[in-house]
Amino acid sequence: MAISGNDTHSRMVFLLKVILPLAALAILSTLFLISRTIDPSAAIPYATVDVADRIREPRMTAPAYAGVTADGASLTVTADQASPDTGAASALRAELKTPDGASTSFNAANGLLDPQAQMLTLSDGVQITTSTGFVISTQSLISALDHTEVTSDTTITATGPLGAITAGSMALTQTDGAYVLRFKNRVKLIYQPPK
Repeated sequence: MAISGNDTHSRMVFLLKVILPLAALAILSTLFLISRTIDPSAAIPYATVDVADRIREPRMTAPAYAGVTADGASLTVTADQASPDTGAASALRAELKTPDGASTSFNAANGLLDPQAQMLTLSDGVQITTSTGFVISTQSLISALDHTEVTSDTTITATGPLGAITAGSMALTQTDGAYVLRFKNRVKLIYQPPK
């Protein structure tokens, strides 16, 4: 008696209906039998911050502020973290770019950004670098946010194209369309002629 093509197909379908689910069950069983046990203490930490501390003292991570002064200079301020309530920031960096192409960068351990008063205060050691070649160190300084005016009333030490400078205070302002860096109060210059 000959077997027709339909019978072969029907038997094959019947066998596959039984064999394929059994094969899938065997594969899944093998996965569970040979899988490693999970050590909860070795899990990847998703948050490395203390949540209770963040609730007590909310703060922003890597905040940024950008604006343009009335005289056309652009000011950008970034920090490692800042308090949204007080504006206090740590590891603060700022850059002032004037329309004449000059730039001045500021780095400080701490600072305070007060948009209401339009003031930025840098403190606890400030390093200033200008595109004209000056590197200036002072304890603190204040910068306006709405116009170009950066002042410091703490002791200044600077090196630049003229040599080494010490002074009691300094000011970077816009006067008659030009941006001027002035050293004041007991200014001492040790001139170093170019080589």
